[in-house]
This record gives sequence, C-alpha cells and structure tokens, in this order.
Amino acid sequence: MLRQGDVNVLSADSKSTFPQDALASVVVFLVALPLCMGIAIASGVPPAAGLITGIIGGIVVGSLSGCPLQVSGPAAGLAVIVYDLVNRHGIEILVPTVVAAGILQLAAGFLRVGQLFRAIAPSVIYGMLAGIGILIFGAQFHVMVDDQPRDNGLANLISIPQAVMKGIWPADGSSHHLAAMIGITTIAVVLLWTKLAPKRLKWVPGALVAVVLATFAAQVARMDIRYVDLPESLIGALRLPDYGLFGRLLETEILVAAVALAFIASAETLLSATAVDQMHDGPRTRYNKELVSQGVGNMLSGFAGGLPMTGVIVRSATNVAAGAKTRRSAIMHGCWLLILVAAAPSLLRMVPTASLAAILVYTGYKLVNPQNIRRLLKYGGPPVVIYAATVIVIVSVDLLAGILTGIALSLAKIVYALSRMDIEVNGGDRRVEVHVKGAATFIRLPKLLDTLEKLPADREVHLHIDKLEYIDHACMDALDSWEQKRNGANGTGCKTVVEWDELREKYRLRNRIVGANGKAQEVAAAGS
Repeated sequence: MLRQGDVNVLSADSKSTFPQDALASVVVFLVALPLCMGIAIASGVPPAAGLITGIIGGIVVGSLSGCPLQVSGPAAGLAVIVYDLVNRHGIEILVPTVVAAGILQLAAGFLRVGQLFRAIAPSVIYGMLAGIGILIFGAQFHVMVDDQPRDNGLANLISIPQAVMKGIWPADGSSHHLAAMIGITTIAVVLLWTKLAPKRLKWVPGALVAVVLATFAAQVARMDIRYVDLPESLIGALRLPDYGLFGRLLETEILVAAVALAFIASAETLLSATAVDQMHDGPRTRYNKELVSQGVGNMLSGFAGGLPMTGVIVRSATNVAAGAKTRRSAIMHGCWLLILVAAAPSLLRMVPTASLAAILVYTGYKLVNPQNIRRLLKYGGPPVVIYAATVIVIVSVDLLAGILTGIALSLAKIVYALSRMDIEVNGGDRRVEVHVKGAATFIRLPKLLDTLEKLPADREVHLHIDKLEYIDHACMDALDSWEQKRNGANGTGCKTVVEWDELREKYRLRNRIVGANGKAQEVAAAGS
C-alpha cells in the first residue's frame, strides 16, 4: 500500500519525465505514421484502417499495457494473413475475425498463459520473421511499381523480374516507371539518411524523411501515379460492424484465421516486450496484463474497422531510444496520429503509394536478417534446419502452417535429444570398458540391455554411466538387476562394476525428496 509520501514522489517523478515522454512521443509518431498507412496498403485495406489501429494502439493499449514503454499498432507480420483473408472473403470479414482474435487474447491473459509464449524456440521466431519478411518483400515490390501483387507468396517472388521490367520499360503508356523512380528514391534516402544524417538530426526517422522527399518530388513533377486514398473525415472511415457476419466464425477457415492472428500477435507482442525489458532499467513487463491490453485493443480495432495490432519492436525500440520514461509517450503518439488525421487529411493524400511500399520492401529485407542464422549456427545444425523449414513452409504454404511446422520440429528435436543414447564398447583380453552417454530412458532400454547381454562372461566389465545426462527409473532398476545377476552367476572370478555411485546417490536423494514431498502433501490433505 502506498503512503502519502510515496504518492507525492511518484507524482513528482511523473512531472519531471514529461519533457522526455513528449519528445519520444513525437519521434514514435513520425515512425508510426508512414508504417500505419503502408501496412494497411500491404494488407489490402484502405490506409485509414491502419491509422485507426495506430490510434487505438497508442491511446487505449498504451493506457492499459503491461509493458509501459512498448508501442502497439498495425504490424507487418500480420499483413500476410490479413491480405489473404481480405482477398478470399472481402474486407467485411475483418471485423468478426479481429474481434474474435482479441477475445482469445483477452481469455489467454485472464487464464495467465502469457509466459508460455516465451517458450517458443528462437529458431521458430527467426524463421517466422524471415518468412514474413520474404512475403512482404515479394508483395510490396509489385506495389512499389504501381502493380498488383499476385495470388500467393511464391507467385510474387517468381514474378519480381516482370516488375523490374515494368519499372524500366513501361508498356502501353503506363506510369510504372514513375512509381519505380519514387520507390527507388525512397529506399535510397533511407539508406543514405541512416549513414550520413547529422548527429543532431539522428532522432528524425529515415523512413519519414524519405516519404516526405518522395512526396515533394511527386507533387512538384505532378506524377500520374497512385496516391494514398484517405477520406475527408476519419469518422467516414469507420465501418459499423454487421453483426450477422459473426456467424461466419463457425466456418473453419475464418476460425483458423482468428486463432492464427491471436497466436502470432501474442507471440510477437510478448517477444517484443521481452526485448524492450532489456533496453531499459524501468518496470518489467507483466505478460498477462499485456495480453489483456492487446485483447482489448484488438476488439476495439475490429469493431472500428481497423487492422489487428501487436506490440511492435521497431516503434518500441524507437520509443526507448528517444528517452521515453513512462507509458505517457505511447499514449501521446496515438493522440498525435488522431490530431493529424482529423486536422490535415489532405496532406496524407499527397503521399505516393509507391513510397510507402518501398518502406515495406526495405522492412521486409531487414526482417530476413542473416545475422540470425549465424546466431543459430552457434548451437549446431538442427536449429538452422528448423529455421529453414519454417521459412520454406511459410513462403510456399502459409504463415500458420510454417509456424506449426517449426514448433513440431522443435518438439521432435527435444524428444530426440531426451531419447538419444550412445554406447561405446572397448574390449580387451581381460577387461571390457563400456561407456554410456546421453539419456538413458525406457525408450532406449532394449538397446542398452541387448548390448550388455552380449558382453563376454569371462571378462571383467566396467560400465561407465557417470556421463549420462539423465536416467529414468526403468533403466536404474534394469542396470541394478543386470549387475547383481552378472556378479552372482559369474563363476570365473571376473567381476562386473557399474561406475554409478555418484549418479545413484543423486537418484536416491531425488527419490527421498520426492517421497518427502509426497508425505507432506498427504499430511496437508489429511489436515484439511
């Protein structure tokens, strides 16, 4: 319970951090603005839907968040699922699907399963990010030349050379080459700004500088290319839900999409929160509270006609780097989005679509990040295989199938590691040395006994099992019986020694502890 003095201190601290939070909110707003519109376009919906999501993510989720410095909004990682869903079933289906995903997240938070998402193997996470990056790169490359993305990820990648040809040699009087010039200019400015920007201007996001310059060039040259389609009023962009559509959640495909959105959004949010915790010394993330806040945000975004949202690492890292101290910066960034969209929508309508697509092409490239492969190689080949399988299935099938494939392979790797046992037999004229390493479980017990029973009876046997990482009850009993039987039946004077005193002592100690706990539980149960 807080004392009056504590409240005064907290109030003073809150006031003292206002300048840092205000500056950070402006920087995050400048990062979020082009991304909100670009991700909406990549998702196959109007840019206003992305702005609505960013506003709700900032104001509502920022107020409730379990990770105060995390910034929520539309995420590139979900654009792939949303685009496919809208293409197949129309934009109207987003309302029940996003709302259902929010309800699932809300339930997961109340059931306190937030920590479970942190158990996903890094190889799966890196594979998911790389797969998403490849899909975004392929789809947005076509949008960058004012062309339509193809039906699936593989088709987008295969047809990239066609997009390049259109950007260089446009046919039939089209303006693909003009859009390509804007896209290339945008990427070039981002790269140059990252390397050459003056130190005092480093806080200005390169993506914003690139979009502003591309917009200026397009307007001065009066280029006949596509521009952001935004209504005069944000209220006009709101879509009242058709409650009859909620019945479609009974359809398998729609329900699976809702579950996929909830799962991927939750995983991305909580992994981002973990990364944010490592960037500052403030309060740690409350994972279940964060899940609840994301659930509320997605429910509201769905009802308002927005996109699904997550905690986004790019915006969150920018928030921390800009000096944010409290959740106020995330809330204020949502307010700036609302004010700009309400007061000056005409400015946003001047932005070329190709420029926003170019930002996402660059984002997709960054998501692949070859450094992740080098990190995985430190732990051997299996993590890289899981990573590659996840990427391939995501690109060739779909996002959810790829993630499930990665998780299944990770579990298979664990099962293999727990059941792997190596037996080495070194025979001599008088003595046989047997070394057993790995995990001795009932799964490998037949192999172990088969090897031991084939050992010659007229030689001294030393069985070394001190290097075992794990041994279960079945193997302990079998080895005990084998040792007693061999020594009792051996009339040659050749003894059999199992080098397991230390291992057996640990095993018996563990059994005594388990037994004591069991008795304590029985006593407690009887007393209650």
